[in-house]
Amino acid sequence: MVKAIWQRLRSWVSWFKSQLPIFSKSLRQRSNTSIRQSTRSSNQSSGRYGVAKKTPFNQTRIAICLTVLLLTAILGQRFYNQPALTVGSIAADSFTAPYNATLPDMITTEENRQAARSGSIVILQIDPAISKAILEDANSILAQGSILRQKAGNIPYISTGQLSSRTQRYLRQMPTDDWEEVWSLAQMPQLTNALLAKGSSGKLQMRLNNLDANQLIAIGELLRFRERPSSQSMASLRSQIEAKRQQYNKVKPELANLTTRDGLQPLDVKLLELSDADWQSVQSTSRLVLDRMLSQGIHEGMPPNLWQQAIDSQLQGTLILDVPLGLNRDDLLEQETAAKEIASKIISSVLRPNLVEDFEQTRLRAEQVENEVKTVTVSIEQGAPIVNKGEAITQGDFVLLDHFNLTQRRFNWLGFIGFGTLVSAGIGVLLWLDHWQKGGLRQRDHLLVLCLIFSVAALMALKIPGLGLPAVGLLLGSFYGYILAAVIIALLVILLPIGGSVAVLPLFAAACAASVGAWIAPRLRSREEFALLGGVVGLTQGLLHLVLTLMFNSVASSVWYTVLRDSALFGVYGIAWSIVALGVSPYLESFFDVITPIRLAELSNPNRPLLKRLAADAPGTFQHTMFVANLAEAAARTLGHNVELVRAGTLYHDIGKMHDPLGFIENQMGGPNKHDLINDPWVSADIIKKHVTEGLVMAKKHRLPKAIQAFIPEHQGDMLISYFYHQAQTIISADPERDILEEDFRYAGPIPQSPETGIVMLADSCEAALRSLHKEACAEEAYAMVNKILRARWKDKQLIDSCLTRKDMDVIANVFVQVWQQFNHKRIAYPKESFSPG
Repeated sequence: MVKAIWQRLRSWVSWFKSQLPIFSKSLRQRSNTSIRQSTRSSNQSSGRYGVAKKTPFNQTRIAICLTVLLLTAILGQRFYNQPALTVGSIAADSFTAPYNATLPDMITTEENRQAARSGSIVILQIDPAISKAILEDANSILAQGSILRQKAGNIPYISTGQLSSRTQRYLRQMPTDDWEEVWSLAQMPQLTNALLAKGSSGKLQMRLNNLDANQLIAIGELLRFRERPSSQSMASLRSQIEAKRQQYNKVKPELANLTTRDGLQPLDVKLLELSDADWQSVQSTSRLVLDRMLSQGIHEGMPPNLWQQAIDSQLQGTLILDVPLGLNRDDLLEQETAAKEIASKIISSVLRPNLVEDFEQTRLRAEQVENEVKTVTVSIEQGAPIVNKGEAITQGDFVLLDHFNLTQRRFNWLGFIGFGTLVSAGIGVLLWLDHWQKGGLRQRDHLLVLCLIFSVAALMALKIPGLGLPAVGLLLGSFYGYILAAVIIALLVILLPIGGSVAVLPLFAAACAASVGAWIAPRLRSREEFALLGGVVGLTQGLLHLVLTLMFNSVASSVWYTVLRDSALFGVYGIAWSIVALGVSPYLESFFDVITPIRLAELSNPNRPLLKRLAADAPGTFQHTMFVANLAEAAARTLGHNVELVRAGTLYHDIGKMHDPLGFIENQMGGPNKHDLINDPWVSADIIKKHVTEGLVMAKKHRLPKAIQAFIPEHQGDMLISYFYHQAQTIISADPERDILEEDFRYAGPIPQSPETGIVMLADSCEAALRSLHKEACAEEAYAMVNKILRARWKDKQLIDSCLTRKDMDVIANVFVQVWQQFNHKRIAYPKESFSPG
């Protein structure tokens, strides 16, 4: 496919390189617009008011058409050698196999493997920590139950010869009103066991009729105790029963307050009704049943009703109680039921799932299942029908048809033209936005943008993950701002899936990560920050890939590790592409002469060789440069222009003075003035003007960007070197035979072509004047001097191409005075002290 594309486009590329003009403005962030404006002077013709060369309208149309055609050809890979017969289409004719063939169907095989991966069984294992915690909870509850039973007192608390255990248990837990009624009846002299058995009459009979069977049995036993000769009185018996009732009633709230971590109440008052033997049996049985169920394992998805059925099944036949002699069947059944309820409640209150996924075994199982899926093959014998007329073509049919070259592959002109229309619409959007925003790109910038788009298309043809979108987003955002980068990324997200075979979810994740990088990149000021941003982009790409995969694909728990692994790998791709962007960025900046905030910050480093040489060879000029930079930077910040560009451009605007440092007064350090010795204003003017031409030579030698080079001639414009011009006029007045040309005493220009170079011109003009003011000068004097200089530059038409307004002149004057005041602030006059030797 790549070879076919190259063969079609090889003849176009060479001609396009020679014909490509600047066919439109570029989308730029407003904060970076002035960088491009600063480079216009490098493309202008000579003269005082040079005008940029305009691209002929016909060449512009040709360039737009070529760009559309080239982008359509590069991005529309799907339309090359496209089959007319595809899966799902209806066969217009019958096709038979010309010879025997057995072919692999890789698409179906991959689908089967994916289905096997998604449907593989999850391997579980028992978590010993959970099982141990469950047993500890159960032992804690059983221990607390034993403590509460001790607090409530054991049964019997009176000899069973006097009162049965059942009656003692009933009297201890019965309500107070019922207890008072039973005791009152048992104390009545006229009521005896005989009367109780035969029945009584009147009010007494009515009271007896309101009692239940347990109360009647209790009264009967109390009557027998009263009638029996004994050393213990009824009052003593009542005291014993009352004491046990008080203990019992104190324990009941503690039982109610006892809860598990899930808020369940594992014990109730039936616990206190058990005998010691039954309680021991409940404890041992509860531990045994828990051990069995935890050993078998409890899955998280097991419904609670199945838990309860399993507990009841385990308790059946396991719980063995101590049955006293003479206990009737109903009492025995009641005793067993109460014990089982207590044991069941204790077990269910602490029981919880203890099975967890064994990720390693699950992964091995999924891989095993995937490997067990055999490659799907499609076989056919010679003369056998592949597909009959009118039938839908299946995947297997397509494999056979494509193998026998029966799919009618061809160049899809209709699809190609439609895709070209879509590409044209995208370029139209760029042109419209370009017209809406100010600023313009150079021919090199357009070529760089196209190269980045072509690299994405090449990576799509090579099926490289991520398509390098993170790198493209970082580079475009850093070079040209967020708006241009975001629009291009959005267009690529639309065009790539239509023109080529691209997975949509990874593409969208990569595009979002690229947009994040493009949004942050213009704010960076160092390569270190750029590297850190690469990590953010990679993390964003990986997380978005994971989220989108979970949102739009059903993922079984058994293949979670695969999803996480793929997302992590996709995040690593994002970091890798960010590293690529960081590595190629300096080369692209240099080759395409692109200005970025990071590059400007690097150029402003005083340890750069050219600046160190300026400080050593022309220290006065260096100090002058630093003060001009402070003035210009403050004015640019106030007016909202590019501060980094102003700073860097100012530092290099006077590097040409190194060709003859002593030719400039700031470097003479009180020594003789070189121009007084020359005594020829024409020669002196040439020396002064030469610092511009020599500065450009040095800037080109050190490969400074053209936007920085523009500050060297534009900060002087085509101003008149008035000192030597007036000196020449004096000489001419004494020697009428000599002639004087004003051009000999003017700089070659051009005048400032951007607000930044215009601000530097004004700062350079005002610096010497501000320094010349005496220390006691006030702000009004400084403002009057600065305003006079600014009016002179405005009147001399030095700023007509700089986009600075007359209103800006007032702002700049005020800022210059404020900076001067900061440097010229008053100090405390310290008293003189005399120091004696020694």
